[in-house]
Amino acid sequence: MICAIHQPQFIPWLGYLQKVRRAELFVFLDVVQFRKNEFQNRNRIPTPSGVHWLTVPVRFDFGDSIRSVGVADEGPWRRKIWRTIEQVYHGAEAFAQYGDGLKRLLDREWADLAEINEASVGWLLDCFEIETEIVNASKLPDFEPHRTQRLVEMCTYLGADTYLSGSQAKVYLELDRFKAAGIDVEFQDFEHPVYTQPSDSGEFVSHMSAIDGLFRCGGGAAGRDALNL
Repeated sequence: MICAIHQPQFIPWLGYLQKVRRAELFVFLDVVQFRKNEFQNRNRIPTPSGVHWLTVPVRFDFGDSIRSVGVADEGPWRRKIWRTIEQVYHGAEAFAQYGDGLKRLLDREWADLAEINEASVGWLLDCFEIETEIVNASKLPDFEPHRTQRLVEMCTYLGADTYLSGSQAKVYLELDRFKAAGIDVEFQDFEHPVYTQPSDSGEFVSHMSAIDGLFRCGGGAAGRDALNL
């Protein structure tokens, strides 16, 4: 069984979804420390005038796990995010089909960051008809906190014989620990698609939130094919 493990992110990029689809079991790693100013409470979309961040305001103390981070209900952040999305994508090919689902998700009352992140991932997976089984690390036993050993022990506990890793992890994963546990490691090699994306510069901007590809190319099997998922 192929297992992939990753922190829950807010409306993540296409490569995240491809990793979920390639796995037979995916784990939301919600027990690790929250990192501010990364992709756990925000993501980006390209606009005609440049890249724009969509941010969920949060409440946390230093050292809190992602599972412990609250959503700070301060200001009209839901309305601001939706207004930006609507302005950017109102004329996009699949916005009429999928936009309402995202608006309903944003309009819900969210107490915890992990919950809105997991819901945003789940919504995107539904849009692309990806049915990989997902579990939360917080629902599993406590494992060794060592960066690599935790992954090894999770895979062993879940019965995985292959761990699917992001390519950037090559610099820090201790592969000998997986080998000793009899677990193979595969590294993701995602080729980012290029599609029509209006901009003042005319240059394609990659590694944006997957909503950009969804709204411009559509979902389902056709969208998966168009976006290399």
